[in-house]
Amino acid sequence: MQHPDDTRVPEPQPGLVGLDWGTSSLRAYLLDGTGRVVDRRARPWGIQHLPAGGYAEAFQTVVGDWRDRWPETPVIAAGMVGSRTGWREVPYVECPADVGAIAAGILPFESECGLIHLVPGLLQSGSAPDVMRGEESQIIGALEREPALAADALVVLPGTHCKWARIHDSRVTGFTTYLTGEQFAMLRDHSIIGRPARDAVGGTDASRAAAFSRGVAAARASGAAGIAGKLFTTRSLFLCGELAAADTLDYLSGLLVGEELRSVLATLGGACPPCVLVGDPTLCSRYRDACAVFGIEGVRSLDETGPLGLWRIASAAGLLPGFCSPIVEPACRG
Repeated sequence: MQHPDDTRVPEPQPGLVGLDWGTSSLRAYLLDGTGRVVDRRARPWGIQHLPAGGYAEAFQTVVGDWRDRWPETPVIAAGMVGSRTGWREVPYVECPADVGAIAAGILPFESECGLIHLVPGLLQSGSAPDVMRGEESQIIGALEREPALAADALVVLPGTHCKWARIHDSRVTGFTTYLTGEQFAMLRDHSIIGRPARDAVGGTDASRAAAFSRGVAAARASGAAGIAGKLFTTRSLFLCGELAAADTLDYLSGLLVGEELRSVLATLGGACPPCVLVGDPTLCSRYRDACAVFGIEGVRSLDETGPLGLWRIASAAGLLPGFCSPIVEPACRG
């Protein structure tokens, strides 16, 4: 029997289950009413590496107990899970797009595991179309965390396919994808210029950093010609004794990241708006170092903005009537 003075507080209801479901991994977040992560889980079950039971088994294994415990908590998912080869395709939203446009494009999907709200990716149309899925949530999270970025900024998301997104007046006005990470992996694993480093030993943090900066500087000096004629220097500098085998891949990384920056600045006409990096801290640190070689100052990094972005999009879509953002959309105003 409960004592009359027992004042135990009931366990609070979570606000949202957010899924970042990409090509190689599934990350799940349990968020409270303010967008704070109170629990997280991850499995290497991207859409190309699903368990035997497919999407349903992956979902149930990772977040099934959350859904059983809090059945009224909405579930939102971003990333390749909503692609043409995903669980259910959701159409892209065309740029320019703000959080309201992204929220309006959400597809409610009644799966075998219950209702899931799939976030649309973004499309930049035109003669050279570009697309993203998942990064839009990270961008929205960055704008929520740093509202000053909304006026005019570049949000950069380093990775296998690096995205450079232009922000103006709270909208993603356009973006460009660079295959820098994928190019590095291909040249490292399937090219003669990656061979010296495979059996190399030694090397120091200082020597690797110096090799990276040397590669970035070489890309900057390449001018309009670009690095096509510089890539083989990864091998020739080693053969001539000017670059240690253990440092060749750092030099190659510098060349590729430097070429990315050279191309971006050429597109912008040399003037760079405020720039923020979003993603893995180690990779963002490398990009920040590369920006310094190009004279781009004041570059900051933000880690793990995706969960907050999912919460912000859900709020804009009216999925969290009791937990609205301070920057509320009409759907949240009761």
